[in-house]
Amino acid sequence: MNLIFFFIVMVAFGFGAARQIGWTPTTGDISPMEALSKAMVESASGAVDLAIGLVGVMTLFLGLMKVAEAGGMLTILARLIRPLMVRLFPEVPPDHPAMGAMILNLSANALGLGNAATPFGIRAMQELDTLNPSRGTATNAMALFLAINTSSVTLLPTGVIALRAASGSADPAGILPTTLFATAGSTLVAVLSAKLYARFFRSINPVFQQGENERGAISPASCEEIASPPPYPAWVSWIALTALLAFIPATVFYGKAISPWILPALMAGFLTFGVIRRVRIYETFVEGAKEGFQVAIRIIPYLVAILVAVGIFRVSGAMEAIVGWIGGFTEKIGLPAEALPMALMRPLSGSGAYAILASTIQDPSIGPDSYVGYLVSTIQGSTETTFYVIAIYFGAIQIKKMRHTLAAALTADVAGILCSVIACRWLYG
Repeated sequence: MNLIFFFIVMVAFGFGAARQIGWTPTTGDISPMEALSKAMVESASGAVDLAIGLVGVMTLFLGLMKVAEAGGMLTILARLIRPLMVRLFPEVPPDHPAMGAMILNLSANALGLGNAATPFGIRAMQELDTLNPSRGTATNAMALFLAINTSSVTLLPTGVIALRAASGSADPAGILPTTLFATAGSTLVAVLSAKLYARFFRSINPVFQQGENERGAISPASCEEIASPPPYPAWVSWIALTALLAFIPATVFYGKAISPWILPALMAGFLTFGVIRRVRIYETFVEGAKEGFQVAIRIIPYLVAILVAVGIFRVSGAMEAIVGWIGGFTEKIGLPAEALPMALMRPLSGSGAYAILASTIQDPSIGPDSYVGYLVSTIQGSTETTFYVIAIYFGAIQIKKMRHTLAAALTADVAGILCSVIACRWLYG
């Protein structure tokens, strides 16, 4: 991110300086460098205004998610998808702690609980490494898990919905059907690509002996801390999976009719779920809401840095020049030039992509409810910061040879963008 930030600022400065040298003063116009200065100040102020506007919506959503989490919704999802996970990862013993951590990580991602998903993901990688006979080299299970992690099916992209609401969208939850379609497609491609690319690399067979491995015995505390939850009967899991798959085309065909119901139904449903599970919903909601307030405030420095950089990048003419160069091609496949920066930034920087999303949907000429607004929102909600995830997860276990992991993850990212285009063109194009 350091290099990206520096590159954006310096390119913007270079374009602005070049235009300043050849600028001829006219009445009422400001110079290119004055425009850069004005953009810096306005972008910084706008970033703070945006973060303050996010406070209320973020506290609402994280409060509701806290109620769902306290009621055990994460565990329910984990029990539902365990039969599928056992088939996807045959080299990982079903009762190994790695299986439980992976299930909880993917369940948390599906619910948009990014803060909860990361610790589970790191723990999953640590446990998978206990089965690794070649330390420092990624196994097939690690590569597949990371590919799925960067593209996993998302049921509730809370952060994007909150930003759309804060930006004045009349239909902030309208991206739920498009995000579900895009993430389902990218996850399928992630699994297929990881399995396919693994054939071109030397197989690393896992080593597992009950109770011990190369690092020594697996402590009982480790197994108990993240134990794989007992599964539901197989028929229950397959019914749930079939219902989810059937819901995808339903949301695509009837998304406009469904979307107005989503937010009220989510609030009523989550609170009802909490009451049934005997959760003290008011106190739990307030506890989660406090976290939402802190998250909204914490992102101010990131928003200021990136919004200022993106602001001067656009004013300088650099964005127009670069996007215009390749935008003609992407326009033909439904990816307008205005949405291209999001597609390019998303795998590189989460904060950068979030800031580009904010600046795009707040642009009066675009808005959150235009085709471009829906598209950039869907891309943000349906793809992951691939390089960041790989760096964090592999860095936790000191993996130096990632084999086909990056190729599979980037393939899934491309699939997510293409599926986002398909879904948005169908519903909002």
